[in-house]
Amino acid sequence: MITFPGYETVIRKVYENKQEHVFEYWNDLNDSEKKNLLDDLSDVDFSLLLSLFFSTEDAAEMHFDAAPYIALPKSSDEKKEYEKAREAGDLHVRQGKVAAFVVAGGQGSRLGYDGPKGMFPVGPVSGKTLFHIHAEKIAAYSQKYCVHIPFLIMTSRSNHQVTVDYFNKNDFFGLGRDNVFIFPQNMIPSLDAQGKLILESKKSIFKNPDGHGGSLTALHTSGVLERLKERGVETISYFQVDNPLVRIVDSAFIGFHVLRGADVSSKAVRKAYPEEKVGVFVRYGNNTIGVVEYSDMPEEKTHSLDEKGDLRFSSGSIAIHLFQREFVERITAGTDIALPFHTARKKIKALVGGVRKEVEGFKFEKFVFDALPLTEKNIVFETLREDEFAPVKNSSGVDSVESAQRMMSEQHRRWLRNRGIQVPDKTRVIEISPLVAVEQEDLDPEIKIPDEELVYINSNR
Repeated sequence: MITFPGYETVIRKVYENKQEHVFEYWNDLNDSEKKNLLDDLSDVDFSLLLSLFFSTEDAAEMHFDAAPYIALPKSSDEKKEYEKAREAGDLHVRQGKVAAFVVAGGQGSRLGYDGPKGMFPVGPVSGKTLFHIHAEKIAAYSQKYCVHIPFLIMTSRSNHQVTVDYFNKNDFFGLGRDNVFIFPQNMIPSLDAQGKLILESKKSIFKNPDGHGGSLTALHTSGVLERLKERGVETISYFQVDNPLVRIVDSAFIGFHVLRGADVSSKAVRKAYPEEKVGVFVRYGNNTIGVVEYSDMPEEKTHSLDEKGDLRFSSGSIAIHLFQREFVERITAGTDIALPFHTARKKIKALVGGVRKEVEGFKFEKFVFDALPLTEKNIVFETLREDEFAPVKNSSGVDSVESAQRMMSEQHRRWLRNRGIQVPDKTRVIEISPLVAVEQEDLDPEIKIPDEELVYINSNR
């Protein structure tokens, strides 16, 4: 057995769990590198990994039907209910009970960008980054509701420091250092086909991010959840960094969430076509609400129609949720109620016999929508795709930079038209700064649009 001062317990656990192969290159390492490896091993939960390796998922077929949802209001009664919810949501925000939480661990490699996806320029005229646009929205909401809305940003191990430096360099976009919380996602070791830890290098084991569901765990382990409690925050508005159209603070959505006492609330859009690659909200046989991934939907259900001839499973998940802080505390406190891990068999680059090669292995991750069936009460809330869902995932085609910029410009053109503001025929692309308007009612009807092809509105005049 190897020895190293101060790490006796860690070393003993490694040997007890028959993982001592990780010390294969021990004699090649200097003291600093040995410490690095032992630090890497110190937070490994061997009992958890063992149970994940031997577990089997989805052994039984899940029976489900389409989930109920709060539809867009049409009747006068529905509109009154919406207005009541909006008033309740306005009050909730104004009382400082809402925080914004963006999951931003991804890189922009699929977009041809070498850096965090949040730093990718997406403004159709301004060229502002995703982070910049989200931060300005939160600044605008903060000003609108006369409150400091905390901005929570979960990064990954690979982009954490770059993100911190970016916000520092831009003076936190006027939000104030005390109102921005940047913290990394937790990592979990992968295992090879024999259930052994995988060496990434002589001094480190291979770990992968624990999935977007791990964002809730990261709120707890980073200490941010406790900070939110101290500030009186009750509701966490969750979204993903690649959606510049997201309405981060939606008072009607928040109001329904509060009035109905939901632990989790989720936004849904109508699927564009049966095979669209989005998860679908469903109601299981035990009456809980959840999301079934498009890849897990049986073909007959994917194409199933209701009595009106519409898609039965039409409520697509767009990864916009509200989480009650107390609920997140319950499922991240190490109790029996927790998000499950999912197992994926993957090719993993490893150090084997002194040579880097690909090995068969297992990665483990959590999905944030798995929180829904754990709740006592949750709601699904319908919204319009053109108002709130323009993901930037690809460099061209569907869900691309081009499609997102077009949707942003079209939304801002609609806002102006609905406020009776004339847009010159010459104007081809138009963008409104969130500091001017985060919803169309914020626009001054007297605003004048310059007779130019590309227009960026950063003043309400």
